Amino acid sequence: MVASDRSHGREQRRVVDYLVEAVAALGVRNIFGVDGANIEDLYDAVFDADVDVTGVVAKHEFSAATMADGYARSTSGLGVVAATSGGGAMNLVAGLAESYTSRVPVLALVGQPPTASEGEGAFQDSSGRAGSIDAARLFFEISRYCARIDQPEDIAEHLERAVSSALQGGPAVLLLPKDIQQASVTVSRFTPPTPQVVHDHVGLARIAEMVAAAQRTGKIVLVVGDQVARNDARAQVRELAVALDAAVGVAPDAKDCYATDEHGFCGVAGTMGHAELVDAVEHSALCLLVGTRMPMTARAGLDGALAGVPVASIGAEPPYPPTVHAVSRDLRSTLAELAAMFEADGEPEPVGPQALTTLEVPDSSGPGLRYREAVEAIAAMLPAGSDVFADAGNTGASVVHHLSVPRGGRFVVALGMGGMGYSFGAGIGSAFARNRRTFVIAGDGAFFMHGLEMHTAIEHDLPVTFIVFNNNAHAMCVTREQLFYRDRYSFNRFRPTLLGEGIAAMFPTLPAFAARSVSELTDALAHSAHAEGPSFIAVDCDPDEIPPFLPFLTRP
Repeated sequence: MVASDRSHGREQRRVVDYLVEAVAALGVRNIFGVDGANIEDLYDAVFDADVDVTGVVAKHEFSAATMADGYARSTSGLGVVAATSGGGAMNLVAGLAESYTSRVPVLALVGQPPTASEGEGAFQDSSGRAGSIDAARLFFEISRYCARIDQPEDIAEHLERAVSSALQGGPAVLLLPKDIQQASVTVSRFTPPTPQVVHDHVGLARIAEMVAAAQRTGKIVLVVGDQVARNDARAQVRELAVALDAAVGVAPDAKDCYATDEHGFCGVAGTMGHAELVDAVEHSALCLLVGTRMPMTARAGLDGALAGVPVASIGAEPPYPPTVHAVSRDLRSTLAELAAMFEADGEPEPVGPQALTTLEVPDSSGPGLRYREAVEAIAAMLPAGSDVFADAGNTGASVVHHLSVPRGGRFVVALGMGGMGYSFGAGIGSAFARNRRTFVIAGDGAFFMHGLEMHTAIEHDLPVTFIVFNNNAHAMCVTREQLFYRDRYSFNRFRPTLLGEGIAAMFPTLPAFAARSVSELTDALAHSAHAEGPSFIAVDCDPDEIPPFLPFLTRP
């Protein structure tokens, strides 16, 4: 497969062999995808490669893309997904759109029909010729970089550009015709690009001035976003919070960035958040946003408070609300530098965990568990250091509002696109990366979309506990029908299903449980804790319960 040209330090290899070796050089251990005729040569290269890279076959390309996304979020590095042409390539779109919106580094290797057949009626042609779909135009809109490889010798240059672009935050896509993949090319071994370092000295100096002024007049509030987790800057956030004696809130997707029992914690921001954070911002002398763009889900209920105080921000991109902004793609160093400027003479007075006010929801008398009691039962059983991936919707709102995230774990809820079923693939991708107990928490609607991706976890014996809140409905849509359309009809209620019993019958070796009470849920979690591989728990819930979601609770 590989021929050497030692005199020039270059080697001849197939394009696919070069790609697999490059993935290994980047420290990536898994390529997630779905096999097919126009990407099978990449899997062939994985099999023959003398590097530590494993090819993982998912059940659907959307889930393969979210596996790469979850892998990237948990490693603070790059995720890699592969797909064949046609429908396989199209199925990547929703997953890559989440990575694009949430600025997650993913490299997508997408097979295409052979170049000689482009525009000639080839099966799954997406060259844009002769009226076919133009994959390059399609993926350009949801990527940081997209290129079709027309000549084998172009692979090194395009790969370097793709990886560099993805590491800035977002997907990069390489479209690879089958004959290009198979072609031999003489290239040097891939060298990972040096991360781009941005030192915004001017912006940071302006923020330091604002912090100093605020310290003279009042309290400072930090609102922390998920870039802190992806930059592995949790310790630096703590240092800064202590140095400034600041109150600290977290964006909904950043619950793992600052523990509930740490200095000054005052809750979650936004639509699933806490009144204590709103009050802290309203009475602050400065609100400093760290690693969050503050989308609507993070700032709903806070807009008025933010409008009344000075606001500064540090992060890879400016937030949506107006701020004084300092650019930083490395929050570890930037926050450490800022904290050093304001090192306190002594430790601030210790502050115990603050009892947060939960959003008040209407009483629910339907069947099953209430969201809060189910989530709190799960929280009580989470092992230290476990990772949690939650789907959006009523289930996600309840998890964001009520779940206490264990120290040392990763918490992810995909609010970029909010694609249902995201958590199944993302949790699996993270488990591949970290090999630690991972909890996927989703509703039954998300399960019916992509929940059978758990088959991949079973095949690879991954330590993932899948928890499905089963209310036999697209429950957030049911809630909207009730609140906004006078409850005259429902398109979103399902016939009852016995998910726990059904999954137990479908996968006889999988520990699967049905929980219809808190004690049954606790017992199921205890049993799952002793399982080395995956497990499944269905939790019966009430489709008519309104979740802790501000837009549903503050209607005029």
